[in-house]
Amino acid sequence: MKYEGTLRKRIKERLEQIIETAELIGLLVTGIGTALAMGHLIWTMANSGDVTLTDLLLMFLYLEVFAMVGQYLKAGQLPVRFPLYIAMVSIARDVILRAGTNTNLHLVASAGAIVLIALGVLLIRYGQSKYPSHTNERPEDGGH
Repeated sequence: MKYEGTLRKRIKERLEQIIETAELIGLLVTGIGTALAMGHLIWTMANSGDVTLTDLLLMFLYLEVFAMVGQYLKAGQLPVRFPLYIAMVSIARDVILRAGTNTNLHLVASAGAIVLIALGVLLIRYGQSKYPSHTNERPEDGGH
């Protein structure tokens, strides 16, 4: 019984190390994949000599993924706003890609989705400023 607490602590520490390593590997794979996709897009634009608005929006999506990876590496957390920004740009890109085939219903639904997501971002930002949470900080931050 004397060693049971120590054994649990060592197992817990080891599992935390494994999870942190898996997170870092996942971030590395995500970052490399995004860099390769961005490089491919740049190569395609350079070879075609043409840059479209959809290409620029796709580039922006890649930059948002990089920002998410960077934020996660810096803070150890991922704000939910980043995926929401990506969703808004993705919907806008979809509308532009389907420019000739969009129905009125698709346009209204897409615009409504973007407005709802934007309202969600505003609500999240308001909640974060009005009711800040310090409970999600990592112990090594020292609680500051």
